[in-house]
Amino acid sequence: MEKDSVITKMPESQASLKEHQQALTVLLKEFDRVCKVLDIPYMLFAGTMLGAVRHQGFIPWDDDLDVLMMRKDYERFLEQADSVVDKEKFFLQKEFSDHWPMFFSKLRLNHTTCLEKFHPRDPEIHQGVYMDIFPCDNAAKTEWGRKIQFYASKVVIAKSLRKRGYETNNSVKKLFMNMCTLLPLSWFLKITKSGTDDSAYVHSFLGGAAVYEKNVYPRKYLERKVYIKFENNDYPVPDGYDTLLKIIYGDYMRIPPPEERAVKKHTVLVDLNHSYVLYLEHHKTMNFDIHTKSIR
Repeated sequence: MEKDSVITKMPESQASLKEHQQALTVLLKEFDRVCKVLDIPYMLFAGTMLGAVRHQGFIPWDDDLDVLMMRKDYERFLEQADSVVDKEKFFLQKEFSDHWPMFFSKLRLNHTTCLEKFHPRDPEIHQGVYMDIFPCDNAAKTEWGRKIQFYASKVVIAKSLRKRGYETNNSVKKLFMNMCTLLPLSWFLKITKSGTDDSAYVHSFLGGAAVYEKNVYPRKYLERKVYIKFENNDYPVPDGYDTLLKIIYGDYMRIPPPEERAVKKHTVLVDLNHSYVLYLEHHKTMNFDIHTKSIR
């Protein structure tokens, strides 16, 4: 990288939210193409599923895109997608890989910038515009067993966030992350994924929602999918999307007033014309008055 090419200040104009969303649709189209080639099922998830059902596209004030895959499909995707993904335009950032210590994966858009409210511990983390790819795991057969999985997932999340770089003013979070450094990741990850295929429930504890009840779903509502419109293309959602959205959001068809649209804004800088590598030095000097609560 040429020294004089380094960007040392904020650009005069960043990508608008609409432009950011349009870049996310490029990622989704590539992800969908790869899944079709490999015959791997997936579904729109969380706010993306809500946007598809309620707005036939992005929630107008939302700035991210989430998909969900059952664990076996997710692992096959990570094993096989490299042979299909257009590597010139996209980068598959796999869970627990070199320069990405997190417990979920992303598809990134090369030659773009999407800086978030943390300072990466690893300067080689790809920081292009991204979509999130979350695994959905088998839940234990008993409520007690599912609670054990939930608490185990908190250790996995804390260890990963600390290794990636996670900044917070919350002293309890800081203490918990520091304590978790002493615990074995593999053991707690195994517990989180310890359910069986014949259990009545599945969970998305590694999908980020902080509340236990919003992450446990009856398996029957995810077993089949239907296609609905999202930004002028048809994408899969669970056929039980109504029940799932009620579990996650309650009265999900209600449009919140502006004062309630406290979106977890993930980014501090989005540039669709320049690579994040040009902003690395500038990112180091950024101060964040408000830290994000998101795991992204």
